[in-house]
Formats: sequence, structure tokens, C-alpha cells
Amino acid sequence: MTDPADPRRVYARGLLDESTVAGSWLEQFQRWFSAAVDDPAIREANAMQVATVDAAGLPSVRTVLAKSVDESGVVFYTNYESAKAHDLTRTPYAAVAFVWLVHERQVRLAGPVTRVSEDETAAYFATRPRGSQVGAWASPQSSVVASREELDALVADVEVRFGDGPIPPPPFWGGYRIAPETVEFWQGRSDRLHDRFRFRLERGSWVRERLAP
Repeated sequence: MTDPADPRRVYARGLLDESTVAGSWLEQFQRWFSAAVDDPAIREANAMQVATVDAAGLPSVRTVLAKSVDESGVVFYTNYESAKAHDLTRTPYAAVAFVWLVHERQVRLAGPVTRVSEDETAAYFATRPRGSQVGAWASPQSSVVASREELDALVADVEVRFGDGPIPPPPFWGGYRIAPETVEFWQGRSDRLHDRFRFRLERGSWVRERLAP
């Protein structure tokens, strides 16, 4: 195994300073996200790591796909019986990280979490590929299954159930919105003297501040 301490990289692609950082977290996010989407070297620019805590206070993190980002927050969808959903029921707060290594950039945000409306879930679910719709019904997410064959059988049952007709969203599936209270933008710089700007919600207003690397 290669020693993880051996690889070294000089971060020199860009900078983020007081003259270039946007006036709002959303504007800055849109700039970086658009750049990531437009770069063919980055696959799934909307991938983000979501961290939650369980009933014992132990952290858990996984990668999901952001499906909406606006002034109200970041939305992703999942099975409401999944491990992450159980965590969010107990502790409705999450931390998120978007990492675009090619651009030497990271965005971290954290805030309270609420479920999106059933109408919003239904509107998004209707845009999903049919296979993904079937999978949402078939998979007992985070539960133990005996084999791949068992999962395939569950998929076959759902396909028979709905036939060629429309597939509605399962009642146990839907979206979560993370309403950020803090959003941090990280731009890699040389000598590990990275640029970091944090937007922090304070008494209803956003405060922007530079952080030491």
C-alpha cells in the first residue's frame, strides 16, 4: 500500500479574496457550481457528502445528489426509512460538503433540516427515469438483504405491480431541505495557505468573514 502521507500537490489553480468573493453565499455557490458543471473533468458536480448523527450521538456520512439549491437551502431525496432519515428524525440538523478536487475547491454548509412538501416530492419524482422510480419502491434502503437475487425479485414485483402505467412516489420516500446557517467556501492555495470565506447567519442577516487556513 502507498503511504497516504506521500502524495503531495501544490494548489495553484485559483484564489478567492475580498475583491472576488460574491456578496451572498448563494451567488458564490452558483458561480462555483456552474464552473463545475461546465467542466467535463468533473462528473456529477451535484454530489455532496451529508453528515448526520444517530441517537447515540455518533456521526455518519454518505454521498447523495443535490437536486435543488436556492435561497431556501439544499434539497436531496431519499427513503424515509433509511439510516440517514432515522438520524434526521431524531436530530433534524445536517452538515454538507461539496468537493470539486479538479478546481481545488470545497463548499461546506450546515443547518436545520425539514422535509419538503409532498407536492414538491411528486414533481421531482415524475422527472426521474422509470428505473429509478421502480428502485425507490423496491429497495428497503439500509435494511439487510440476503442476496442480490432477493433485491432483483423485489424489483420484479414492483414492475408487475405498476405494469406500463405511471409510478407515483412511494409514501416512504421524499425530500429533505437543509436550510444553511453557515456556508464556507474553500479555495486551495500554495503552501497550504488556503482562502476560506464563511457566510454566517446572525439574527436574520448574513455575515461574511475570512477564516485562517
